[in-house]
Amino acid sequence: MIPKKPETAANWRDEPFRRLVEAVSDYAIFLLDPEGRIQSWNRGAQRLKGYEAHEVLGKHFSIFYPEEAVARGWPEHELEAARNVGRIEDEGWRLRKDGSRFWANVVITAIRDEGGNLLGFAKVTRDLSERRRAEERLRESEERFRALIDGVQDCAIFMLDAEGRVVTWNAGAERMLGHRAEEIMGQSFGAFFLPEDIAAGRPAADLRTATLNRRAYDRGWRVRKDGTRLWVDAVVTALKDPTGPLRGFATVIRDLSGLKRMEELEQQGRHLTEFLAMLSHELRNPLAPIRNALGIMAMAGETNSQVNWCRDVIDRQVVHLTRLVDDLLDVSRITRGKLRLQMRPMDLCDALASAVEATRPLFTARRQRLHESLHECPLTVNGDITRLTQVVVNLLNNAAKYTPENGEAWLDVATEAEDAVIRVKDDGAGIPPDMLEGVFDLFAQGERTIDRAEGGLGIGLTLVRRIVTLHGGSVVARSEGPGHGSEFEVRLPLLRERLQ
Repeated sequence: MIPKKPETAANWRDEPFRRLVEAVSDYAIFLLDPEGRIQSWNRGAQRLKGYEAHEVLGKHFSIFYPEEAVARGWPEHELEAARNVGRIEDEGWRLRKDGSRFWANVVITAIRDEGGNLLGFAKVTRDLSERRRAEERLRESEERFRALIDGVQDCAIFMLDAEGRVVTWNAGAERMLGHRAEEIMGQSFGAFFLPEDIAAGRPAADLRTATLNRRAYDRGWRVRKDGTRLWVDAVVTALKDPTGPLRGFATVIRDLSGLKRMEELEQQGRHLTEFLAMLSHELRNPLAPIRNALGIMAMAGETNSQVNWCRDVIDRQVVHLTRLVDDLLDVSRITRGKLRLQMRPMDLCDALASAVEATRPLFTARRQRLHESLHECPLTVNGDITRLTQVVVNLLNNAAKYTPENGEAWLDVATEAEDAVIRVKDDGAGIPPDMLEGVFDLFAQGERTIDRAEGGLGIGLTLVRRIVTLHGGSVVARSEGPGHGSEFEVRLPLLRERLQ
């Protein structure tokens, strides 16, 4: 009987399927002896690693590992693991002959004889570099997308699972709705709805609509963590696999509370404007008969001192009331965009002179001194002389009203860069710092006593700003506080050419 030849890795290599293994070009398939030295080399190993068979046979397979892997003993670890459990699978960087790296999937299988003696190892290596690059591209894309979503501060963007529970949460959602990610994850998105909407089944209805129509759009109230409400624009989009199953929902919420308040204010403004227009016309109707009656009384030649006094009081109050009604009409016209300006090149100093002439009696009656500094005249601007006179009259009236008797006021005009600058200053009541910007708001006034001795509706400065703005200019108020007087500065663009 012919003795049986001892089994070795070489015997296995000589098996009939050796030619099949050697022909495989997509996988590196080779044998190692028990110490890890290379015993065979197929076509795939040559293509994948770049070595010819005579260059590697007999060498330790650690030549395919990066230095850091060799330093930590990873090749020996793989052999030990395969020796103990029969097989090990690993993914990691490997080296080609030219030193370049590729991402490999490696399977090392221990080969034993019938008695369990270790003959060596079979090693199969696949090049997964392309898959690795695709995974890296996907990971980088996901990271960029996640960074983009997390960086959005003005919108709440989050994902829901198929049951409507929160599974992602961006910084905008935390800022807008008040919940931290760890607090809201896993909670139903119904937590953002008002109690009455939850009772009516609105959250579930939105999800059903999105599932059926791919998207659900809603504009309405939502509630923050602290219970406050916000008006939002919300879009819920269903996310489905190509085969159809629902994966969840993407939710984008924008805070429109500011827009809601603006709409409400615009609505209130429209109502106010309509009321002012109606009130002004209704108040104007009785003024003409009152003036006519005063004229008849004057023609009658009545010499009774009490009657004359009463007539003078009525005449002054009719003038005052006429001015108030005219201001109301002007505010109404400006608000509705119906104030028409007669713009033409003009000397701004003409408007200043007319304003001083109109307000001088008021300063005289209150024993106040008005100082004028108009030495830079003429100053050419493109404007409506009647409206610019009205601007200065209102500023001077304001200075006189809020300056005590024997006080002082100043009217200056100058040029700065390409602007004409009008300054009206007084040493009167002054303005608190927190009211400096608000003095131009409609009906705004500082603190007044109950008798409202200074009079007025608080619309004069509103007219000033709006008329100046229509002229392409600006106006600001300055004051060091109550008791320190105030200053109003108007800037208007100069025309390059002077009037002839």
